[in-house]
Amino acid sequence: MLAVVVLAGFAWAKWVPYAGRASTLAGTHTWSGSSIFVGAGSAPSLTGALRFTGAYAAAVWPAAVVGITVGAALESLVPRHWLVRLLARRSRLAQGVAGGVLALPTMMCSCCTAPVASSLRRRGVPVGAAVAYWLGNPLLNPAVFLFLALTLPWPFVAVRAGVGAAVVLLAAVLAARWAPDTGVRPMVTDEVGPTSVAALLRRFAVTLARYVGIIVPEYLVLVFLTGLLSGWLSDWAGLGAAGGPLALLVVGVVGAILVIPTGGEIPVIVGLVAAGASMGVAGVLLITLPALSLPSLVMVARSFGWRALLPTTLVVVAGGVTAGGLLLALG
Repeated sequence: MLAVVVLAGFAWAKWVPYAGRASTLAGTHTWSGSSIFVGAGSAPSLTGALRFTGAYAAAVWPAAVVGITVGAALESLVPRHWLVRLLARRSRLAQGVAGGVLALPTMMCSCCTAPVASSLRRRGVPVGAAVAYWLGNPLLNPAVFLFLALTLPWPFVAVRAGVGAAVVLLAAVLAARWAPDTGVRPMVTDEVGPTSVAALLRRFAVTLARYVGIIVPEYLVLVFLTGLLSGWLSDWAGLGAAGGPLALLVVGVVGAILVIPTGGEIPVIVGLVAAGASMGVAGVLLITLPALSLPSLVMVARSFGWRALLPTTLVVVAGGVTAGGLLLALG
């Protein structure tokens, strides 16, 4: 049942649409559409926040539906020891590799993958593997690599791939080291669960209803609040010459707060490059915009804990500054 949910869901929300987008970009080499922050306006306003929330919801709702459904299915249908056996490894680095590899085919944004990552933690998956899966979805997305290659010069693809992989693995290692739960408690037997199809369906329906009742309102409120400030925070005009470490650090923190759909960093970076903004600023946003957002951090906080999220956030911002420095050096 889980295999059907996963394969059908991701084919509908991700694989087929991305194949169409890639085909179009291969012919035009131009990203259609503007940055999602345009609708938020240039100053905080309720109208801008509503426009932003509507635009964001329209862009991500299929992936959000799949993420919530898969998260509920993992929690209600999959035995704990299966997931632990899949992702638990002897070393923290190996846990990060396992989580990052698992993220490659799902290709979700940081918010849409939050329910799945949280479910993995609740099912006993080591924190390092769960962090790597959560960050790996947006940072190691194969479709976004292809989109970048078709719309921007090669250094953007190389920096995104190299720094993105380093961020995923380093965040996994540090989160596993700093978090109080650095491993998974041994399980002699799995929890007793229903065996009939009807009982499994009931358990899945109850879990899914709980996910929808908690996550959807929380999701919309957090996106609205982020949209309320997006017009102000995403105004990168005047950063044409910004390349100092402090300026890049500020841009990195802002990028880690803002929320975008999958690939939403591309029109932002394309616009910045066309406007003559610093390559350092573009490099920072290449990592921090997709990797994290305030809504995604809040949504996983209960399952991950601050001891895991603090080093994860620090690594993402540091990775963004590093990417900015590399793009500056590459010209």
